[in-house]
Amino acid sequence: MSEVLVRSFGTAVRRLREARGWSQEQLAEHADLNRSYVGEIERGRAIASLVTIDKLSQAFGVRSATLLGHCDELSDANALKGSRLAAIAC
Repeated sequence: MSEVLVRSFGTAVRRLREARGWSQEQLAEHADLNRSYVGEIERGRAIASLVTIDKLSQAFGVRSATLLGHCDELSDANALKGSRLAAIAC
């Protein structure tokens, strides 16, 4: 489950970044993060700390709860998708 959460958070970050028309480099500048670290977060290969979540939220101009809410929505959607696939396989 934690892997799904990390990937969902990365997807949420990527979607918000793309919605603003920003490159990873631009997001990194706005959030005072390294560009390669942003890429690792988006790919679900790095686990963002609370400080990083706060920096990303401020860069996007949203509350941390809003950013994490996007992540929860994606996690729920992935869990539902997985249960549908399991039902089909049975």
